[in-house]
Amino acid sequence: MMRRSSNRKSSSASAAAGSTKAASKEFEKIDQLFNVYADKTSGTIDPEGIEQLCSSLEVDYTDVRILMLAWKMRAQRQGYFTLEEWRTGLKALRVDSISKLKKTLPELAKEVSRPSDFLDFYSYSFRYCLTEDKQKCVDIESACQLLSLVLGFQFGLQVDKFIEYLKNQSEYKVINMDQWMGFYRFCHEIPFPSLENYDSDLAWPLILDNFVEWFRENEK
Repeated sequence: MMRRSSNRKSSSASAAAGSTKAASKEFEKIDQLFNVYADKTSGTIDPEGIEQLCSSLEVDYTDVRILMLAWKMRAQRQGYFTLEEWRTGLKALRVDSISKLKKTLPELAKEVSRPSDFLDFYSYSFRYCLTEDKQKCVDIESACQLLSLVLGFQFGLQVDKFIEYLKNQSEYKVINMDQWMGFYRFCHEIPFPSLENYDSDLAWPLILDNFVEWFRENEK
């Protein structure tokens, strides 16, 4: 009886070791690629490493697909990728080389454009911009840049006008998550530029009531 148990344990340990080895092999090329761009001291891909990555991918540092890549990695800190995040993203994309990663960027953009994925990406992009501990808001200038980057290609007219309003008003210095998500809902639910079904008595963030009022005044 004891001998059988021992054999089972030995077999189980052997399987676990094999599984670990297989996992290690699976990430070997992904890890090697990470090390090309990672800072040797910090062990992370920092802003300089991301610039080098962008150069290898032949995309601009401000390309929205780099933000999509960060979303796929579930990166927590803006401008930095940890090894664990890198593994998460590249495994999900099923790539282990720059050439494969370059080829998959258009597919990643298609994935993000699906409504359910885009909503997650849109909210993630706001959280990704919260660079300080306990920070809950993004300054107006950064919010405008982010809106243009993540929503401009879908709702160009609304985004352009909202950015114009934000840059010309003095009441708001920052944007919070509720306002950020509210504007996405506004773009989906309110016809533009007629705004015919906008009702300020409904649960819209106050900033959107003010935006609609400003827009209507300027359209007269």
